[in-house]
Amino acid sequence: MHSPVQNNSSSRGSFQRASARHLAVVAACSALLSQAVAQPQSTAADLQACLGLQPDSARLACYDRQAGREAMVTLPASPVVEPGTAEAQPQTPAAAPVVKQQSDSFLSRYWELDDQDKRGTFNYTGYRPNVFMPLHQMREVNRTPSSPTRGQAASLPKYKHGEAKIQLSLRSKVLEDVLLPGADLWVAYTQQSMWQLWNPGESAPFRNTDYQPEAIFVVPTPEAWRNLPLGWAWRMSQLGIVHQSNGQPDPLSRSWNRVYGVLGFERQDLVLSFRLEQRLEKDSDERDDNPDIVDYLGRTEVQLAWSPGRATSALTWRPGSSGKGSLQYDWSYPVNKERPDGLRWYVQLFHGFGETLLDYNFRQTSLGLGVTIFKF
Repeated sequence: MHSPVQNNSSSRGSFQRASARHLAVVAACSALLSQAVAQPQSTAADLQACLGLQPDSARLACYDRQAGREAMVTLPASPVVEPGTAEAQPQTPAAAPVVKQQSDSFLSRYWELDDQDKRGTFNYTGYRPNVFMPLHQMREVNRTPSSPTRGQAASLPKYKHGEAKIQLSLRSKVLEDVLLPGADLWVAYTQQSMWQLWNPGESAPFRNTDYQPEAIFVVPTPEAWRNLPLGWAWRMSQLGIVHQSNGQPDPLSRSWNRVYGVLGFERQDLVLSFRLEQRLEKDSDERDDNPDIVDYLGRTEVQLAWSPGRATSALTWRPGSSGKGSLQYDWSYPVNKERPDGLRWYVQLFHGFGETLLDYNFRQTSLGLGVTIFKF
């Protein structure tokens, strides 16, 4: 068993040794702290000394030495991240949207022949010119419309020579890349109305309205077959079927159905198209509103269009039998020269047969003045 005195002495010795160790640690920390505090003062003095050194290379070397010394005693600060938040990551710039460069070909842009001009299905756009002509002057008025199977109409309103002409025409692609490479199927609808706008005495009636739905299969010409002499290019072929009628009761009812083929060519600002039609005959003449319509309107149509700049013009010829047929000239120019795709002035000159179905066998000369309604 140990003595209590001996235990007490031992305890005092242990305490003295621990105190000595603590004092040594405190002294060492004080020395380090003094050195760290004194360092910036020394660095400031050394930097002041560097300021007067010459040449420039010596002064820069002095600054580099002081910067190296300061880097050894200065620790970089660590970024503080708030609890619950992630460190911000550099953002990758969003990729710019890819914009297709349209083709230089007018027919390709109009019918979406080339890949860069494809715009998908079920978008609607203009087909034939969409125009409103409040001034449409006729040389003669067909006051006794007739046909071999429907006879002659009587007791018509007192139509005037001056009226308004309205045409609305839209189309939409319903199938893309079908049956043949790049080939598309379109549907279209055109409505043309003759409105006796300036005839309030007869309550300004619509003299005639023609309705024309159709389906068009468009095939782009393979690149190997396009080039032709004199700078022309064969750009497309079409197959179509069309119904046209005026929706009136007998004896004013007129209608016919056709299938057709089109070849389209272009050369710089010129577009040339050839169209060949075949009428789908009715079962009997009694069911045919106008059995002789082909004699007056023919089976072919040739159109030459020219768009050298802001203006556009087109000449359309339909040769008929024995001097019949028709010739039509269309011209347009932007109302605002800086907005050629906006509102445009429109002029139309027609001579011949078939400006309307009701007048398919009546020779007419007319002049129309107005504006386009939609971009076409």
